[in-house]
Amino acid sequence: MDTAADTGTTVEQAAEAFAAEVSYWREVRGLAKRALAAAMGFDPSYVSHIESGRAKPTEEFARLAEEALNAGKAIWRRWTDYEAARARAKHPAAPPAPRQAEQPYATGSALVVEHDQARLEYDGHAYRLTMRRRLRNTGSEPVTRYLIRISVDRYPGEPERSNAHYRAHPLTWEELALSATCRGEAMRWEAKHDRDAFKEVWLLFDNEQGRFPLYPGESVWIQYAYSVGDDKWGRWFQRAVRLPTEHLEVQLAFPAHLDPVVWGTETSMTAEAAPLRTALVRSEENGMRVFTWTTTSPALHARYRLEWRLRAARPQPDTTPGEPR
Repeated sequence: MDTAADTGTTVEQAAEAFAAEVSYWREVRGLAKRALAAAMGFDPSYVSHIESGRAKPTEEFARLAEEALNAGKAIWRRWTDYEAARARAKHPAAPPAPRQAEQPYATGSALVVEHDQARLEYDGHAYRLTMRRRLRNTGSEPVTRYLIRISVDRYPGEPERSNAHYRAHPLTWEELALSATCRGEAMRWEAKHDRDAFKEVWLLFDNEQGRFPLYPGESVWIQYAYSVGDDKWGRWFQRAVRLPTEHLEVQLAFPAHLDPVVWGTETSMTAEAAPLRTALVRSEENGMRVFTWTTTSPALHARYRLEWRLRAARPQPDTTPGEPR
């Protein structure tokens, strides 16, 4: 677990860690930036400025974000780490290295998702997520990397319990076994944020053999996959629409003998959580029960959350099946 107590952590790194923590808990709670700002009494743009690094953390923001997101003191700890880094910076041993500017996807945030397909499959012990996206570059510059997020919450509605669980049992890159492909080529990846229960990763359009950028006017399929044990994955899955998207599809597949049931909700920038507007389609597939849900032209910043209960599964003392979060 990384904290500002590590002497190598700079003020900038501590600020990034704070922003990532706020972003993680906002995603877990299913809130748009505008909704969180309203709950905290801030201007709608302020949360965006904090998460992007354009504004630095403040004690008031940390306190109100912790309260609004019920983060089990995780946001407050990041704030104290940031304050500790600032105190150390008053007597630096050496000037910090300049922060490297991040390359955007393309000029004018020009990526469009033509098709977004997620399949989450459970084998009775672990979840395997496979994401397929067809991306179109509508900008004027080549796209050379794509940002993805991996976020888990084992005990929905119990943030302190979840935080303690992941501090003791953090997600590791070894167990995730993240892989990605594009144009039949393996994609390299670089970690942007590495937290106990939250990862942000750049998928790179290159590998050791060469480069294969997405040029203006082109479309291409990318695919990535990773695994998480059911001791770390809560019984929910959320899709957030961060780029203009034309078609979105989600499949959940469970062993049929576990007798799964699935339901879902959606939220947007202007609406509270409500049931999905269309029903999930259930089918049987080689001993698996599959639930499929699709939508076209989803609103930007919309969030679709699917939850489930395994009615025939043996009860476990450390689970909270079906609890919303």
